[in-house]
Amino acid sequence: MPRPHIPIKLRRMVSTRARGCCEYCLIHGDDRPETHPIDHVIALRHGGLTEAGNLALACAICNNLKGTDLSAIDPVSGLIVPIFNPRTQNWNDHFELAVAEIIGRTATGRATVALLQLDSYERLSYRRDLVADGRYPRH
Repeated sequence: MPRPHIPIKLRRMVSTRARGCCEYCLIHGDDRPETHPIDHVIALRHGGLTEAGNLALACAICNNLKGTDLSAIDPVSGLIVPIFNPRTQNWNDHFELAVAEIIGRTATGRATVALLQLDSYERLSYRRDLVADGRYPRH
């Protein structure tokens, strides 16, 4: 499916609302070599719309790993649960930041950490370097 056109004004609003940070892993756009894409929280193929209430700023890694998924398996309970929705849920309710590690506090948080590989060796190492430079988290 081709990427939908998102008007520049709407793109700017989404980026400003997120303070330039991925709404899943909290990496700032200035700290990635590629531009943060706009994520349809509920994918178009699932009936999601291209409107502010369904758009989130996501780094390319989180965006690619999330894809069109709406749910994932909680590694603790083994149950299929909804993944984190930055438009309807508060990040701090589902995640805890321990220096650079993102810890899922709820089934949704744990499933999202697993699906988006938020604490893979490479991603965690990258965030640790940003922490050492005083660049993570930004807000």
